[in-house]
Amino acid sequence: MKSLLTITVFIFSTTLSAQNVTLSTPQGDLIGKLASTNDAVRIFLGIPYAAPPVASARWKPPVIPESWTGERMATDYGPNCMQEPYPKGSFFYRPARLSSEDCLYLNVWTSAHLNEKRPVMVWIHGGALTRGSGARATYDGSNLAQKGIVVVTINYRLGVFGYFAHPELISESPNEAAGNYGLLDQVRALEWVQDNIAAFGGDPDNVTIFGESAGSWSVNLLSASPLAKGLFHKAIGESGARLDPRMTLSEATKDGSDLAAALGAGFIADMRAVSAQQLLSAATSYRFRADGIVDGWSIPDQPYSIFASGRQNKVPVLTGYNAEEGTTLGLLSRIPANNDVYISRMQDMYGDLFSEFLEIYPVNDLRKATLDSYRDSGFGWNSITWARMTANVGENAYLYFFSHQPPGPQIKNLGAFHAAEIAYVFNNPQALRNTATNEDIQMADLMSDYWVNFASTGNPNAKGLPEWKPYTQLNPNYVELNVTATPYTDLTPAAWDFFDKVEANKRNY
Repeated sequence: MKSLLTITVFIFSTTLSAQNVTLSTPQGDLIGKLASTNDAVRIFLGIPYAAPPVASARWKPPVIPESWTGERMATDYGPNCMQEPYPKGSFFYRPARLSSEDCLYLNVWTSAHLNEKRPVMVWIHGGALTRGSGARATYDGSNLAQKGIVVVTINYRLGVFGYFAHPELISESPNEAAGNYGLLDQVRALEWVQDNIAAFGGDPDNVTIFGESAGSWSVNLLSASPLAKGLFHKAIGESGARLDPRMTLSEATKDGSDLAAALGAGFIADMRAVSAQQLLSAATSYRFRADGIVDGWSIPDQPYSIFASGRQNKVPVLTGYNAEEGTTLGLLSRIPANNDVYISRMQDMYGDLFSEFLEIYPVNDLRKATLDSYRDSGFGWNSITWARMTANVGENAYLYFFSHQPPGPQIKNLGAFHAAEIAYVFNNPQALRNTATNEDIQMADLMSDYWVNFASTGNPNAKGLPEWKPYTQLNPNYVELNVTATPYTDLTPAAWDFFDKVEANKRNY
């Protein structure tokens, strides 16, 4: 076996265990490992895609990291970005991992061989832009890699570290912008893919970004950002978009200035001197808002306006949402006690549109009405509007409705909950909270096939799969994903017409 390393050849190191693999990349040599379930899949973890955003680099755009000499170990994930873990009572609680400001690392799974150029899928994790990482077992890319994809998962700055704006930050920026550092990290990660992914057998000209919840928000915002133009070629959004009004730069800088005042920090240098943990604790107590900010540069205008005027990055889109999004997001504890409470609450929320709302979500089943209206207002409208606006610029859009209920003792109570689809997308039914059934295994194989096909060609269809027709204004097609894929047309149109009016009332910018 030759010991010479080349950019596109995977080889075994003669000095390491048989489970290690060595790879030469433009950054330097990496020592990765073989997947435990399939030794055709090679895994490289904790690769730096940006320099550590620490000390004076806190709240600055990410920059290219230094290369290295010798061999760098890439067998363990890097630390999470700074975050407060979910509380133990939360459905999304996981044991805490090390978190650090030095967190801009990514991970790669590949089974590519010499000179291959496989489609690339870059996963952007969810967590409300305040929690999460690319290191969760559910996101393990081994099974997608076996289907011919090079998979990348990334970390990006979160919360106050990723979305803090301040007047001094605007002044020191050559673009007179501040606040979207998490989004800029995602752009930098995509630049890394362009420069490095060929070494892993990936095709930099065939990159799909995909994400769930806040990861889907991010995919949507990257689609609106001129900074990401040409860095990806397809987009998949699961349960989220940011087409409702976003925070303005003036609003964000007010929040940032208020937080600085609460910390007694008169200048940005003082804020950069605050310890990471103290800053995180203060932001958590202050209820700091992490959000995509219309900064005039990375997000030059309200995303809705960008999409409505056809100024987005024009790529095929696959998007959708789940049947019971609210069950794991605290909504079950907020089901109204009776019809009067429901009516009063919805009247306050929808005002002059309340009568129309009540026709769509009547009081005869308060649980269903509450869950469905929450789902449709926050997830459904954004997803369908994204599909509509994609079709409007002549790109293919594919819409789904995920109603498959993962196994477990609370299956009927939780239903197809928020984030339920992720294990199926990654073809990781073993990562479900409870033992997968044959139907779960079938669902995972089907969904991952669709996602892989879309990433490969921009079309999820292939021989042997139920046909999934694109969404158009004339034919608003979608598939319901539940054990199999069932095609339908026009997913509850009254709801979308209603929430179009609701959102139009909000757009007074």
